[in-house]
Amino acid sequence: MSELRMVELSAATIVAVNNLSLKPGQEQFLAPVSYGIAATVINPATSWQRVILDRNEVVGFVSANFDPEAPEEHFRSVLWRINVDADDQGRGVGRFAVENLIEEARERGVDHVNVIYEAGEGGPEAFFLRVGFTPVGETAYGEMIAEIRVAP
Repeated sequence: MSELRMVELSAATIVAVNNLSLKPGQEQFLAPVSYGIAATVINPATSWQRVILDRNEVVGFVSANFDPEAPEEHFRSVLWRINVDADDQGRGVGRFAVENLIEEARERGVDHVNVIYEAGEGGPEAFFLRVGFTPVGETAYGEMIAEIRVAP
């Protein structure tokens, strides 16, 4: 039985987050974890980063940004990264992370959260669709933009 919980990214968890493993082929869809962590330094007021623990073991990481002043609408409330350790994928860890992100968005008065991803076989699209995201467009670079509505 898993005991999932979320904590803020910290010095105590950052090494484990950097060591999360991927399934073969997933690396092409995910920038290094350090890119996502750097966002906290660049935008500490708008960045939301959490570590998912199962008991006391790090099993995932989620990074989002809530910036109502962002120049492009799809960056105002956006899931930047979700990474679940290869051995823990398929156990509901990612869904748990998205549910917590939606709750955070609700508390901030946001009506939707976007995600931007690269489409392709083995990529994250199937996961995003399963948890409720709906494609709404593409970036200028051909990446998919999907959103999930946040009920009040």
